[in-house]
Amino acid sequence: MLEKVDRPRGEDRRPAGEELPGAVVRRRLSTRLLVITMLAVMLAEVLIFVPSIAKFRHDWLEAKIETAAVAGFASEQLSAEGSTVLGPNQEASLLSSLNADLVAINEGDASRLLARAETVDVPQIRVDLAEAGPLMLVAGAFDTLLFGGDRTMRITGPVGDGTIGAEVVMSERPLKRAMLIYSRNILILSLSIALFAALLVFGAISRYLIRPIQAMTASMIRFGENPADSGRIIVPSEREDEIGVAEAELASMQRRLADTLREQRHLADLGLAVSKINHDLRNILASAQMISDRLASVPDPRVQRFTPLLLKSLDRALHYTQSVLAYGRAVESTPVRRKVQMRRLVDDVFASLTVSPEAGIVLVNHVAEEAEIAVDPDQFHRVLLNLCRNAAEALQGEGSDQASVIKRIAVCMEALEPGETVIAVEDTGPGLPERARENLFKAFRGSVRTGGTGLGLAIAAEIVEAHGGRIRLAERDGPGARFEITLPTRSPTPLGSRHAVEAG
Repeated sequence: MLEKVDRPRGEDRRPAGEELPGAVVRRRLSTRLLVITMLAVMLAEVLIFVPSIAKFRHDWLEAKIETAAVAGFASEQLSAEGSTVLGPNQEASLLSSLNADLVAINEGDASRLLARAETVDVPQIRVDLAEAGPLMLVAGAFDTLLFGGDRTMRITGPVGDGTIGAEVVMSERPLKRAMLIYSRNILILSLSIALFAALLVFGAISRYLIRPIQAMTASMIRFGENPADSGRIIVPSEREDEIGVAEAELASMQRRLADTLREQRHLADLGLAVSKINHDLRNILASAQMISDRLASVPDPRVQRFTPLLLKSLDRALHYTQSVLAYGRAVESTPVRRKVQMRRLVDDVFASLTVSPEAGIVLVNHVAEEAEIAVDPDQFHRVLLNLCRNAAEALQGEGSDQASVIKRIAVCMEALEPGETVIAVEDTGPGLPERARENLFKAFRGSVRTGGTGLGLAIAAEIVEAHGGRIRLAERDGPGARFEITLPTRSPTPLGSRHAVEAG
């Protein structure tokens, strides 16, 4: 867990591996990895200890049987030479060396006693080494470790080819003491191996994993304190593994975020400037509207002809200035739908389009006379005007001044399928470059011409979405551009982010 603490400014740059700036690490990952590694090695040692202690017990008991068998062979040799089997001193020495109370040799069904103490307790445990399997050995070993001590054991087992066997009766205490000493030695060895292995693993993990993660964490914290400072962006290493990829992706993300923040600050400043300009422009347009009202009283036929168009244009300009602030707040007014004669709306757009007669641009209205659609007339006038103005600017661009070049802007409307209508604006211009297609319908990004803002397409897309429709750049085999607006014939619920960008 990281706990944020206050730090003085100017203490941002720290080498990787030091304490993370702006945070206190309560539980270090490196310490956890060290403990986990030691526990894993100790668990492995425990799994090894189980069969190991069972084998130790079996070998210890088997050594007693073998010693008894050797003593039996020696006694047979003495008997062949005419001596006594074993004297009292020899019996005592044999019992003492084996820590036993009774030692005997079994040959077939006959049993020959080698040595016997004055008192022999009744055996409480019988151990037959010939019948001991793996599970019995493990169970017997832990039985001795946990419950052994004061019990008496009777140990039997074959010797050599199995024709001769030996039998020893003894206390369990020496066996348990030997097993405890063996277990202590195994524990010390296991701890040493676990610590050594954990340090090796920890060193490797710390070098190749922990330190890079600490560096990335420190970079993220420093970058979060001041994302505008490009010097706080992490510098990726040359590693080609997952850590290297993570560093490269983090650096890319930080760069994108820094660019986005700078762009948003720029947009905020631009919005403030536009608000100020809009305020003064609205006053100027209001004065121009008053002058136009006076011009309406002039009896000149030409003045009477153009004054209504001028008044209508000024009214729209004043309406646009009112909507600039709404767009800057991302609160475009809800469309007020009415039945509109689409052909007359297109003619009105063409009349408002400021195209020089010398440009030679032909405006074609393919919309049928009876075509009607339910839209907000003012908002849709803006959509079509923005699209037609972009097309006119493309046709008036560089390389389009030759007399043989066909310059045409056409608007058509047709039913796409039941419930949907398509309005298309197409031109015979050079089309849109790839860089413009990538940022289409994005304000301040999708402009093609120098000095453009890309607001026209952004506004058009927002209005179309408010009508429940979508706008896209249609695919074309030849030059030129074709924008298609798909609208539902019924009044839909406004949807968000439905416009699709399809580069053709």
